[in-house]
Amino acid sequence: MKKILTITSSISGANSYTIKLADAIIARIQAIYPGSTVKTYDLAKNPLPHLEAAHFEAFQVPAELRTADQQAAAHYSDTAVSDLMEADFVIIGVPLYNFNVPSTLKAWTDHITRAGITFSYGEQGPIGLVNGKKVFLAVASGGVYSDGPMSAYDSSVPYLKNLLGFLGMTDVTTFRAEGLKIPQLAETALPNAVEAINEYAF
Repeated sequence: MKKILTITSSISGANSYTIKLADAIIARIQAIYPGSTVKTYDLAKNPLPHLEAAHFEAFQVPAELRTADQQAAAHYSDTAVSDLMEADFVIIGVPLYNFNVPSTLKAWTDHITRAGITFSYGEQGPIGLVNGKKVFLAVASGGVYSDGPMSAYDSSVPYLKNLLGFLGMTDVTTFRAEGLKIPQLAETALPNAVEAINEYAF
């Protein structure tokens, strides 16, 4: 039995292609590891607050010494980090908004990036402390950004791979439903992505 953590951020709800991709990944994992549990962060419905000074100040204080206000400020981050650390698989839905991740997803990454907890600095530089995770990015876009002339416009996947790698999560696989707004590609974009998921060796 495995623990699956799913992070979604699409504002499209049931029509979201990233959620459909994430669900397909979950189904494959549960088929291979029956009984696996799923915890979902729907950041469109329940966003984490964007990082403010109060949050950062609370992070600098040991948990046992925090005031009530500091405990409240650190709660979002502490919970997000705990859920991340417990997960075996992490699935991140990545709708491409203006060539990058939604601001709600960026807020989640800010809350899980904690010096001394999810990364540290050693003599040779930074050390990621979030290890042993398999991460899947479920990406959806109206255009084609995986390669070709528009690839340089996609800041979402490079950002997430860099950030996740910095935290120690280097085993990252990307599945894309792309060309969703291009007539000749729209009908096959999602089926092709789901087929790739079903053929992947989990």
